[in-house]
Amino acid sequence: QLQLVESGGGLVQPGGSLRLSCAASGLNFSSYVMSWYRQAPGKERELVARISTTTGSTNYADGVKGRFTISRDNAKNTVYLEMNSLKSEDTAVYYCNGRYAWLTSWGQGTQVTVSS
Repeated sequence: QLQLVESGGGLVQPGGSLRLSCAASGLNFSSYVMSWYRQAPGKERELVARISTTTGSTNYADGVKGRFTISRDNAKNTVYLEMNSLKSEDTAVYYCNGRYAWLTSWGQGTQVTVSS
């Protein structure tokens, strides 16, 4: 099972950009479907973006399409989330998730705050 550690969160003004990273340790990272989720105060955790294993195909939540980009570097055991044109409604704790068959792993989360 993977151990996941997120980084890159912080405070940014509306319209700004951030790049989140999720470093994975453990076996077979390239076999895991990797995702970013987020949870805003008082709301349920929601899927933001997902990237497949070998083909690199991606899926995005409607609210982030065209602004966020998920990518992975299997050689570095890392998945990224590039976030542009950030809005106040993007404020949340962002979590990295890895899934392989019945195995699922979560990171501890990183706070993203979009505010002027």
